[in-house]
Amino acid sequence: MLFGVNDRSIAAEEAFTNRQDQWQAVVTTLTDHLHRVANPAFDVEDLASPRHNILVGHGVGGIGKSTFSRKIEAALTHQGGRPAQWDAPSWPIERILPLRIDLARSAGIDFERVVLSLRLAIAALGRPMPAFDLALRRHWERNHPGEPLEEYLRRGGLFSRFAGAVNLPQQMQSTLSDVAQALALPGTVGGALGQLTTTLVGALRERRRNVRALAGCARLADILEAEPDLETLSFATHLLAWDLAQLPATQQVIPVILFDTFEDIGDRTNRDLERLLQRIVWLMPQAFFVITGRNRLQWAEDGLHGQLDWTGPAAWPGLADHPPASHSNTATAQRQILLGDFSPEDCEDHLARRLSRDGHPLIHDTLRHAIAARSHGLPLYLDLAVMRFLEIRRSGRDPQPADFGDFPALISRTVSDLTTDERHVLRSVSLLDAFSVPLATQAAGLTHDAAALRLTERPFIREDPSGLWPFHLHQVVRSAIRHAEDHTDDRWSPQDWHRAATRALAALGHEWRHGPHRDRTMLIDCLRQGLRLARDHHLEDLDWLTDAAFAYTDDSVWEPLAPPSPSPGTDPQSGPDTPADALAELLAAITRRQHEHRARTAERLTAVLDTGLLSGELTDLALYYRAKAHKDLAHTDEALTGMRQVAEAGGRLAPRGRRGMAQLARIRGAFPTALAAVPALGWKGRHHRVLGHIWFPHGDIERATAAFEAARAEAEQHNAPGERAIAQTLLALVVSFTDPLRADDELALAHQYLDRLDQRATTFYAAVAALARDAGTDGDVTDRAAALHAESTSAGLPWLTPLISTALAFHHAVRDAHDDLTTTLDRLRQETASGDFAYYVDIATAMGDLPQPAGSAIQWLDDAHTVQQRWRGLVTARQDHLAQ
Repeated sequence: MLFGVNDRSIAAEEAFTNRQDQWQAVVTTLTDHLHRVANPAFDVEDLASPRHNILVGHGVGGIGKSTFSRKIEAALTHQGGRPAQWDAPSWPIERILPLRIDLARSAGIDFERVVLSLRLAIAALGRPMPAFDLALRRHWERNHPGEPLEEYLRRGGLFSRFAGAVNLPQQMQSTLSDVAQALALPGTVGGALGQLTTTLVGALRERRRNVRALAGCARLADILEAEPDLETLSFATHLLAWDLAQLPATQQVIPVILFDTFEDIGDRTNRDLERLLQRIVWLMPQAFFVITGRNRLQWAEDGLHGQLDWTGPAAWPGLADHPPASHSNTATAQRQILLGDFSPEDCEDHLARRLSRDGHPLIHDTLRHAIAARSHGLPLYLDLAVMRFLEIRRSGRDPQPADFGDFPALISRTVSDLTTDERHVLRSVSLLDAFSVPLATQAAGLTHDAAALRLTERPFIREDPSGLWPFHLHQVVRSAIRHAEDHTDDRWSPQDWHRAATRALAALGHEWRHGPHRDRTMLIDCLRQGLRLARDHHLEDLDWLTDAAFAYTDDSVWEPLAPPSPSPGTDPQSGPDTPADALAELLAAITRRQHEHRARTAERLTAVLDTGLLSGELTDLALYYRAKAHKDLAHTDEALTGMRQVAEAGGRLAPRGRRGMAQLARIRGAFPTALAAVPALGWKGRHHRVLGHIWFPHGDIERATAAFEAARAEAEQHNAPGERAIAQTLLALVVSFTDPLRADDELALAHQYLDRLDQRATTFYAAVAALARDAGTDGDVTDRAAALHAESTSAGLPWLTPLISTALAFHHAVRDAHDDLTTTLDRLRQETASGDFAYYVDIATAMGDLPQPAGSAIQWLDDAHTVQQRWRGLVTARQDHLAQ
């Protein structure tokens, strides 16, 4: 920032934001560690007990891990650099000796420098570490012949970092002198070092009294005899732990060692440096280690046995996903914490304090809000946005929200430590909203799961165990990979993305057809992702999407299918221009008809048909639902034409087309024609439901009830909850005219079924059933009927209004309200003037025991007088029921 602008009035500061919960995890675990170390049973030489001296903070690149690590180090210093947001710990800070080591490749760190840093930090105590110093001096003489340690420290910059570094050579010299004096040797340096070591080892083996100060270190002799290489140096850290344990109680300290950028020490197949660092953690049990990096530590996995020295949940209970039972209830059970995204408030606070002028935020609040929303809480995005903000200001214009999209730097930061296969899988799954390991492997076109398995362990992969597919990419990372200009060496070409989209679409189809959860949820998720893939990448072959579209419409559940939005940077389309666009619009129109006027549904379906982009089967689907919309709009002739086209096409929708024709015949009062069509309908034509619709106008409630009960049972047999809800609601409707008490139960069950669905017309049926159930009572039937009439009319469902009026006529007839009944009959005649549902006029007239209309064209299955008597009998039965 300092070199990014000429305006020196702009102040830039490192804006550290919150992390209060993570700091509390540090305090809690460190407090627990201090209690363990203070226990008299604690033994620094115990190499078998599980280790609890570690806390791991992991998170996606740019999430603020290094800043968090630096803040912890500052908070643990005697000078008190603790951020104001963090609560003070309960233990005395003087007992803590913090040391932060950045393991980044750019820091040029190696294992030898790690060990030297440990020793130099402890040098500030002003006391020799005799056991360790002997091993270190022997290592140095063998591996750096002729190079004084002091010169190496000075040249490597370690002297400047550690205040006590200048004391280390003197402390080591003091150790050698003390040992030489105890062994009565004349020299302590140069060629005498080999003689001193040999003599000391012999004295230790013989347990001579003159070396009793070191004889308590049981493994000193073995380490001094071993080849002084890096392996031996890593084991020698045990000697440093022993030396620290020998300090007087008043000088005891707890080293807190922070290893940052842990992902840079190697990869999942080369663990040489990781193995050496793990030894330090295990062999220094009184030290507390805070490790920060991109990935969770895998040390608690048994599968790493042989690659590392100590593995498995028994060794590292706090690092295991599921700790052993003996550790599951302890305060230290979970020692891996996610350094997650900032909250929206923290994002805006970060941006407000990052750049300022005269104490006021340089980035105005509207822009801060837009950047924070697009960051999805990722701190790296916020910092990249700040840099872009300055870059745009240098160009002479004011930055606008539209200037802040995806950043290519996010890609390079994300993939920097991934293998080639992992990068390939990452780009492949960026096409998916969510994925499983098998789905990721198929989408990537690989023959093995290893890369996908490794990828799921990365912090930019989020996990929801309850999800159908448990994994998904961090939203900002996904957006950057999909849409930012990729400058990495293995970036994909447009053809690569097209091939990947084809693979992903095929993988989704395989999941739907052959996956372990072939259910409605799987269908909807596959359909949503598949439609988006097919549209964004202009895939011509819809493959399984056609079958999925029919499966979606089969059961009348109508889960929302968000229409795929165009890719960023493309112009909005005026209409469908690919088969995928047409299919998406077709399904959207069918689904939205539950919330739109049926006229709008008919318009949308006509527009899709006019594109000519639909296949033959999908054309039938559009024709069928347009015909249903026409039926609902009382456009009976248009509806009949459409249903006949679908039936005559002979496709998979032919039974539905025949059912539509039968229902239209029933609506026109041609009941014999409707009944004759039933035997050919079968389950797909919903034959039982059609029968129920036929018997209900005849007042034959017993037959209608049996038909709807059979329809419900058949729906349950075919696991069709949408059809089951329709049958149950119609059952409640017919029962409501005869048995109000049973109607209560049937309606309650209908609402239970409907609560999980999106069936607007069926809910209107339930409302009519409630009117009929309450007929003759003071249940505000008239006002409810008026409201329902208005609502159904505005929804474009005029076919429902004659039924509402019939239920209201039933109410007036039961109450002997002749004037109200006459008014309702007048309205009913207007509503059926086209000839559709004209039989409701006959029914309402019969309810009031009034003269039947002359010249009725209704073709009843029974004689008209029998039908009239049935409906009049329902009125008198309700009057008797209410009288009782």
